[in-house]
Amino acid sequence: MGKGAKLEDAQAADREPETLYGISGSPGIVVGRAVVLRPRTDDLVRYRLEKEAIQAEQERFQEAVDGAEQELKDLRSKFEGDLSDTLTIMDSHIRMLRDRMILDQTANLIKQKQINAEWALSRALYLVKKKFDHIADEYIRDRFADVEYVVNLLQDQLSEHGQQFPTGFAEPVIVVSEDFSPADTVRMQSEKVLGFLTEKGGTTSHTAIVARSLGLPAVVGVENITERCRTGDMIILDGYDGRVCLSPTMDQQKQYQEYDRQHRAFSDELRWYIHLASETLDGLRVRLSANIEIPDEMEGVIYYGADGIGLFRSEFGYFQQKYLPDEETLFSVYQDLVIALDPQPVTIRTLDAGGDKLASQLPGNKFKALHERNPALGLRSIRLSLREKPLFVTQLRALLRASAFGRLRILLPLISLLSELQQVQEIIGQVMMDLTNEGVPFDPDVELGIMVEVPSAVTMADALAAEVNFFSIGTNDLIQYSLAIDRGNEYVAKMYDPLHPAVLRMISRTVEAGHAQGIEVALCGEMAGDVFMAPVLLGLGLDELSMRPSAIPHVKRLLRHSTTRRLTGLAKQILK
Repeated sequence: MGKGAKLEDAQAADREPETLYGISGSPGIVVGRAVVLRPRTDDLVRYRLEKEAIQAEQERFQEAVDGAEQELKDLRSKFEGDLSDTLTIMDSHIRMLRDRMILDQTANLIKQKQINAEWALSRALYLVKKKFDHIADEYIRDRFADVEYVVNLLQDQLSEHGQQFPTGFAEPVIVVSEDFSPADTVRMQSEKVLGFLTEKGGTTSHTAIVARSLGLPAVVGVENITERCRTGDMIILDGYDGRVCLSPTMDQQKQYQEYDRQHRAFSDELRWYIHLASETLDGLRVRLSANIEIPDEMEGVIYYGADGIGLFRSEFGYFQQKYLPDEETLFSVYQDLVIALDPQPVTIRTLDAGGDKLASQLPGNKFKALHERNPALGLRSIRLSLREKPLFVTQLRALLRASAFGRLRILLPLISLLSELQQVQEIIGQVMMDLTNEGVPFDPDVELGIMVEVPSAVTMADALAAEVNFFSIGTNDLIQYSLAIDRGNEYVAKMYDPLHPAVLRMISRTVEAGHAQGIEVALCGEMAGDVFMAPVLLGLGLDELSMRPSAIPHVKRLLRHSTTRRLTGLAKQILK
């Protein structure tokens, strides 16, 4: 447990202790000072940077300038007809973006004061305003509104429109915001970020999933937390029970420290099971694999005794850099994973951008204009890959090349039509032909599987099973689409029910269809790592459960104290 030092830039007044409740996003207990991040410029937060982070912060500011300028140019190009006055104003705004009074002042403040770009920009605006206030000419004085407009554009770029999660905190903090993207969560890997709180999200939102994979304590769905918590407040974040204590007493802090110690002691006890076989008392073997987001988690995969990787979410490799990764970059990552776990299987899901992993956040200008009213039902996952064929082919080439170094399995997300699968098979066939002609080695018998995560795939499971080598049931989306519940919506997230009879019947039907065609059926949703739900899943006859690495000993302990008869009996009883 870490304790954050007092934030230098926040003077939080003494407050009465208050307890708020949300949803457990990721387990763990931390105590520290809050940094509240808000998208609006009138609620800016100031935080100090380490010296090593200053250059990166200046580069982030320059990227915001470039982004704002491009936004204005794109907007200008849309005007037609006789709008010369409007175009003249927009041209002046574009020139203002490059005005040294704003650019140099902000960059210097970042360096000299070691402060974040948002705060430095607001200070630069304040200094410019002081100069305008001393100008006698009223017309020129009124032009300050144009300067404010340009600065607001920059603040938007730094916040909700273009912001990467801020880094370089000078002390350990708990970050609080309305919401974070999964990519933001990946960027929180730092000893200076103890955990996070959000107003939005649920247990199975991608942001929460990533947090659990990274071992980052989180509570999500806390109503109005950005208004009730202020930068500098001392808080206790309880990721086990979804509880937040604002301005806790010393007794409360000691109590939670003991609570955390007890959880850690139980985790130490579970280490006994790490290297034992994942089988029931009567010898039924079930593969317990790991879900991971980034290669850095491989240490946990090996440590917790995973039987391979059941789901590598490859999209986070795309969101973490300024440019789309090329074939060699992807190949290097996939090759290292396969070699490290050989002969165990490594299942890599192709790019699953879209939904709450917005395609518009992918590097590359052609995605920036992609704004959908309902991303969860729009151009996402395999649909995006089939539309952006060069992007897809680059990834497939890297995957196939890596298959020459071990047991790699390719997993296709969000397949809803047989025709989609056939399109992918044609593309893979062409890529294989190209690699053969180039003399590049690959496994011609590489396993191809699909994610069963929409109701249409369940209905067509018998036909789809005849075309692939394995199924992997993605319950996170399957539940969302079946029950018409947005798992990231704080108002309905608590209605998200993995044990709904309809959900269990779809899982059972998928298992039966897969086994009838002689293929393995895995489940890689968050259900797999929940010890209260795993017995039912095991009783439904799944061949593999894939979960966050730290959950494997918990499920293995359960499995080794169970019998096949008890598990199947429980599943049959619940299915009724």
